[in-house]
Amino acid sequence: MSDTADGRNTEIHRQIAAALADLVPSDPGIPPHPYLRRHLAEHAAEGQVLDDEHVPPSLLAWESSSEVRRLLAAGGAGSERREWLRAWAALEPFARGVDPVSRLSSLRLARYTSAPTTRSSAEPVPPPSISAAPVAPLWSDCASPAPAWTASPKEVTSLATVKNADGRAIAVAAGDNAGTLRILRLDGRLDHVPLSVHSGAVSHLVALDGGLVISAGTDGCVAAVNAANGRLVRKVVVCRQRTWVGSLTLYRPQGGLPLLLAAFSDRTIEAFDPGRFLSHPVPLPRLQDRSAVLCGIEMPDGSCRLLFTERDTVNCWDGRTAAVHSRHEGRVRAVLALPQPGRYAVADESGRVSLCDLADVRGAGAVGVHAAPATALQLTSYEQRPALVSAAGDGTLRLWRLPSLTPIDGVLPAHTAPVTAMTCVSGDGHDRVLSGGADRIVRSWTVDRRTFGQPPKAWNHVTASALSPSPPYLLAAARASRVIVKDLTANRQRTLLKGHKITALAWPHVRGRLLLAAALNDNTIICVDPETNEQADRTMTGHHLPVHALVTLPSAEGELLASGSADGQLCIWQPSTGERVARFPHHQFTVRCLATYQGAGANLLASGGSDGNVRVWDADRLRQHGRTIKCDQDIINDLAFIAPDEGGLLVAAAGRDGTLKLWDTETARPVRQLTCSDGELGAVTAVRLPLERTALAAAGKTSIHLWDAASGRHLLQIVTGSPVCSLKTVQDPRDVATSILLASGEAGTMALRLHHNRL
Repeated sequence: MSDTADGRNTEIHRQIAAALADLVPSDPGIPPHPYLRRHLAEHAAEGQVLDDEHVPPSLLAWESSSEVRRLLAAGGAGSERREWLRAWAALEPFARGVDPVSRLSSLRLARYTSAPTTRSSAEPVPPPSISAAPVAPLWSDCASPAPAWTASPKEVTSLATVKNADGRAIAVAAGDNAGTLRILRLDGRLDHVPLSVHSGAVSHLVALDGGLVISAGTDGCVAAVNAANGRLVRKVVVCRQRTWVGSLTLYRPQGGLPLLLAAFSDRTIEAFDPGRFLSHPVPLPRLQDRSAVLCGIEMPDGSCRLLFTERDTVNCWDGRTAAVHSRHEGRVRAVLALPQPGRYAVADESGRVSLCDLADVRGAGAVGVHAAPATALQLTSYEQRPALVSAAGDGTLRLWRLPSLTPIDGVLPAHTAPVTAMTCVSGDGHDRVLSGGADRIVRSWTVDRRTFGQPPKAWNHVTASALSPSPPYLLAAARASRVIVKDLTANRQRTLLKGHKITALAWPHVRGRLLLAAALNDNTIICVDPETNEQADRTMTGHHLPVHALVTLPSAEGELLASGSADGQLCIWQPSTGERVARFPHHQFTVRCLATYQGAGANLLASGGSDGNVRVWDADRLRQHGRTIKCDQDIINDLAFIAPDEGGLLVAAAGRDGTLKLWDTETARPVRQLTCSDGELGAVTAVRLPLERTALAAAGKTSIHLWDAASGRHLLQIVTGSPVCSLKTVQDPRDVATSILLASGEAGTMALRLHHNRL
């Protein structure tokens, strides 16, 4: 097509986008026409006007193409007025199936977080359509997440690039820890219905030219899938009962055709023909390591060798004998053949990345280092030359030039959890490396200096947070050996407790003063005056391991403190004297969470922890109240009390298994279960609503979910894109129609106002 025709086509799409944008209702409660939801963003991109004017926020609440992220990434000329679009792109992979009101609320918070004025609490003036959302941001120091290429319902364990017969990338295969295989288009969308391939995790994927994907699992089986049609070619190629498959590799024995080798946990290697899926007898070594890694490697003379690991060593098999070739500082996690014949790279748990040459009897040569265990390796190209990307357990990626292993200065913070898999998609310009993590996200990175050459960014996770129960509302967040206290009313902040690592926080009233109680990493608890940063009273000592939870308890002598620790103890303290009032060593493992209830003559305290049990205590009589609740939710991460209208008392427990269960405190039986399919639930809190209603807010891996506690009806989903591990709420006595919600997690801390009448 000529330049004139291209220009005419662009102008046509620009005019279409402008006309369609005028048809978008300004009220986000009115659904736009389905054509607008599906195609307006594409018309705007084709017309080079993909911006907030042509694709307004009120449309994003209904947008159904799930293409905004891809269209923005495609770039091209266009307006830079894209703040709302960019905020939406970061949420889009997690917002599929989310209702419009929840999308609107999430978009407002994401835009606020990404704005340069966030830390001054000045929200960019939202359009009238956004102002109607049930939530309004008050303050945030959350880092804006890098846009996800795709989000997975489960932890991503393996990735592979699928190529056609010409060697061109056509799709990406992604396996997860539930045994599901997904074939994805190069823009991250599903190409076919996900396949349940294994009864355990997908441990390794190998993509063969022509679209065939070989999958290995922790169920001890190897399967074959046709990526072109998304169907199983062979459910079981080879299987060994009561084992797992740790590694797959291609290997060509002397004078033979290429074979696929599978390493099993019973220390055997099976060889089979990838064309006919028949077992192929060939001399192979006996493994000594249940988790051995295999790697076929070509030699300068055209022959092939097999590399296999034994804990911290890499051995070489020449078809007849095996010998140790290289030793490493930690257990070997990955071995990768390099473009130069006879050379390979090794990643080990000490964080080292090593280059080795089979022609060199000295073993490991050049070495690079990660700050955490190295977990994966991937070949790519950088500036049209071979390069290596390494991944680590701290979620970072590094880029190295080959063959020298010279680092590209910079460490890329790719994930908030360990990187578990990588693959490379070659393009006409720069390569793209896809990385999958335990955070259930796959991200796409352009292999260039702009991406990998940035100086390392120090980001410290929030270790504790607390919100004062009455005005002036003080938000305390512990991070990087200090506590930041933010006055949400006066819009000012100060730093306390510099040099201290904090594990839990609370706001007790002691002798008429509001103090900040802080659990230190030396297992002690202190109270400090937020105005002077001076310790107010005596240090509370008695725990043997770090404190994980702090709450305040009313009493006749003033507010007490309750603490739950990794030593399994629940303690109650008099903060004015430092005296320990009570000690309950009943939990077998870590006490992870505490909740309080005052009403109907009762002053109760609930504790939950790693033993999966919840115990309710009478804080006045200092004894257990009712029976121990034996939850079947794995570890209990958080608790909240609920008092139903019909009487009785319930406690909501957020479990590691992803369930939120309501338990009767008297009978210790479950009353209701709420699920959200959002992975492990890290926090829960109760929100009082008008007409004696109560809402429950629970935080999963990607969102905060709100339900009506009585009916179980889902009220709202606030998409965060990253895990939230702490939720606190307070009722504003000056505005009974709203509550303040504090959420802290891997990305940071945010405070927001919930409008009850909009839920």
